[in-house]
Amino acid sequence: MVVVVGTDVHKRSHTFVAVDEAGKKLGELTVKAVPRGHDKALRWAQARFGTEVVWGIEDCRHLSARLELDLLAAGARVVRVAPKMMAVQRRVARTRGKSDPIDALAVAHAVLRTPDLPVASHDEASREVKLLVDHRESLVRQRTAIVNRLRWHLHRVDPEIDPAPKSLNLKGTRARLLARLSDVGGIDARLARELLEDVASLTGRANELEREIGALVRAQAPALLEVAGCGELTAAKLYGETAGVARFADEAKFAMHAGVAPIPVWSGSTRGRVRLNKAGNRQLNTALHRIAVTQLQRPGLGRAYYDKRLAAGDSRTEALRCLKRRLARIVFNTLKNNPSTATATCHATAA
Repeated sequence: MVVVVGTDVHKRSHTFVAVDEAGKKLGELTVKAVPRGHDKALRWAQARFGTEVVWGIEDCRHLSARLELDLLAAGARVVRVAPKMMAVQRRVARTRGKSDPIDALAVAHAVLRTPDLPVASHDEASREVKLLVDHRESLVRQRTAIVNRLRWHLHRVDPEIDPAPKSLNLKGTRARLLARLSDVGGIDARLARELLEDVASLTGRANELEREIGALVRAQAPALLEVAGCGELTAAKLYGETAGVARFADEAKFAMHAGVAPIPVWSGSTRGRVRLNKAGNRQLNTALHRIAVTQLQRPGLGRAYYDKRLAAGDSRTEALRCLKRRLARIVFNTLKNNPSTATATCHATAA
């Protein structure tokens, strides 16, 4: 008998609920969200249910990452349950209300109802790339907020000081502004000079991270860079967010995970219509969107496929969604087929 252990994760505690193949509750345990607590949960499951245990974890990124790593290190089989699935599971559950055991039970039932969920794997290389990409994006967001504050101070100093968009990322522009503000008194000029230093610091760190990320991508997933419209940062996001393409049984499941699989909305005589898929990993979705938009800006197979969908009667939005779905297939196959040695140029096929 296979036992499924559903997990409700929090910053300070994790709650586990075990069910049998029929969904009947077999046991419950709450532990502290530390390695010692994870080890206690493993020993509890082994003592009560033996080795045939599948651990279902709601994919909550940082909250579930440490638990997942500890379970995988112990040789446990772990599957990831998308948070979007939990709302549906709670609506059809017989239990009412919201509590940690109820949520953990919903995770376990979701695993039973969906046997082909992505299997978690310990892929330290892609995890490193993901963390670096996330950190760089955090620095860029901080820089953007500081630049916005800086512009208001510059406007109060002199309304004619209006640097061009993104020009503050350039060393020369910052140097000219500092020279212009050097002899200006007042609190606004002083704060503007300090903010310019912060922008310079964040820009340097972001650029250094971009070079490091580029080197990692060229070493670990060079074939992604052959996809038309896929730069180093986009390739890094695809590689890091996929977190091991082998955990997906086929490209259709990868597309659903990325939120680009079409959702049918037809009934009766109205057939063939689909709507936007709002589920899935939005970071993967964003990366595929970048590639699609870039391909539309230049001649190629991606643009040809898009034009073909328009000629068939699709709206521009629908044609773009179809292109992103095709790109998900290409990215999946690129990662699946030994990306370190793949040499074929990948585009969205017009077939």
